[in-house]
Amino acid sequence: MTIRMTPYLMMNGNAKEAIQFYEKALDAKIVSTQTYGEMESPEFPCPLAIRDRISFAEIKVDEAALMFTDTPGPPALKGNQVMICISTGDVEKSKRIFEALREGGRVNCPLEKTPFSPAFGNVTDKFGVTFEIVTESEPK
Repeated sequence: MTIRMTPYLMMNGNAKEAIQFYEKALDAKIVSTQTYGEMESPEFPCPLAIRDRISFAEIKVDEAALMFTDTPGPPALKGNQVMICISTGDVEKSKRIFEALREGGRVNCPLEKTPFSPAFGNVTDKFGVTFEIVTESEPK
């Protein structure tokens, strides 16, 4: 059996905004979204404060997936414990993704040619998520 790993982004009440941002920046497709209110049942009433927050969402970028949730309790801390590597085979696509993700964020390493990639860079977006963009070298 193959193991699949999917990044799961813990947000602080702004998962809907993040999903819309990544949908546009990564040309992603929304697979599913569910709010805490939609999960409510007589056995598990939903507090009014989190009713409209995202309990689970998934988007697809080609064959890759990203999952999201808004924390129902203590806030998630922004940090560098998760980095998502995006690999493309096209320099122009890498540039477009890099530029979209840097909007409101911080460039950690500019997108530039390196010995191992025709376009490599690292950016932390406005949600505190760090992305490494790698353009695969063309075969020689």
